[in-house]
Amino acid sequence: MRLSRSLAPVTVAVALVLSLPYEAMPYARVDDAKPPAPNLFGAACRTTVRGSHVVAYCHNPYVDTDRVRLHIECARWWDIDTDSAPVDAEPAMTVRLAGRCWKEVRSVWISHQRER
Repeated sequence: MRLSRSLAPVTVAVALVLSLPYEAMPYARVDDAKPPAPNLFGAACRTTVRGSHVVAYCHNPYVDTDRVRLHIECARWWDIDTDSAPVDAEPAMTVRLAGRCWKEVRSVWISHQRER
């Protein structure tokens, strides 16, 4: 008799849970469909061309290290285009890149690479 008295509350609780309507059952939370925050990356660079000389300053305000390279395309067909060695712009760091052509500069750009 003692065993049935201890099982009575458990039996009643299970019966109540099983008799609940579906809408009253707990369910997993659904995300509010907001896109994840973007992973910001990339140093801000500014370049200066004076004659045949090019100087670029790149400042990395983000947490990830940015490997930057300076690319110079020269105007004359016989002038050799140059690419600088990669330089790591670590967080909150400014790096200087420089290069030149023999004569005029046609275009300059910076490439960025995420370090792994």
